[in-house]
Amino acid sequence: MPQTPTALARRQRPAGGAGWVARLRLAGEAGMSTAEYAVGTIAAVAFAGVLLKVVTSPSVQSALTAIIAKALKG
Repeated sequence: MPQTPTALARRQRPAGGAGWVARLRLAGEAGMSTAEYAVGTIAAVAFAGVLLKVVTSPSVQSALTAIIAKALKG
C-alpha cells in the first residue's frame, strides 16, 4: 500500500533534532494553502451566483413549475 507523504514524514525521523520543520519538508505539499482555499471559495461562490441566476430566470421557473405540476397530477 503506498504511503502518504505525511506518513513518510512521521516514519523518517531527521537526525540532529531538526524536529517538526524537517518533517514538514519531508511531507511535501500534502495539503492546500490558505490562498488555495480562498481561490476555491471564490470559485464556489461565483458558481453559486451563476446557478442562482439560471434557476431564477423566468424560463427555468416556468419549466420547473410545469414539471412539479405534472408530478403532482400524476
